[in-house]
Amino acid sequence: MPANLDTLIPNANQIRKEAALKEAEKAEEYARMAAAAEAEKRALVERLSKPSGKTEEEKIQLAATIIQRAVRNGMTEVQVYRFPNTLCTDKGRAINQQEPGWEKTLTGIPKEIFQLWTDYLKPRGYRISYQIIDFPGGMPGDIGVTISWGD
Repeated sequence: MPANLDTLIPNANQIRKEAALKEAEKAEEYARMAAAAEAEKRALVERLSKPSGKTEEEKIQLAATIIQRAVRNGMTEVQVYRFPNTLCTDKGRAINQQEPGWEKTLTGIPKEIFQLWTDYLKPRGYRISYQIIDFPGGMPGDIGVTISWGD
C-alpha cells in the first residue's frame, strides 16, 4: 500500500463533510439571491403604486411619443405598460373576469394611465385594454395595458 494513500484518496467521511458544506453554501447563496429579488420586487411595486410625479404635459408627451412610434412601424395598437397584479386592489380578479367597474381596482401608475386615456385619448377615438398577460402557476400574473386605434 502506498505511503501517501491518505492524501491520494481522502477519507469518505471527510468528503461527505466537504460536500455537505458546498451544498450549504449553495443553499445560502440561493436564499440570499431569492431575498434580494423579493426585496427588489417589493421596492418596484411600492414605487409603481405611488403617483408617477409626472406633469399632465409630460404624460401626454410620453403617450404621443409611444403612439407615433407605433404608427411609424405600421401598428394599430401598442402595449404601453405592464405591471404586477398586486397593483390592483383585487389582484386583477375584476380585470380577468371583465367585470364592469374593474378600473376602480387600479392604483398608482396603472390608474394614472387609465385617467390619461379617459381625459385625452378616449375623446380622440383611442381604445384601452387592461388584461392579464401571464398566468404563473395557473393564477393571474402581470397585467398589460394596450392602447389601440385601428378597426
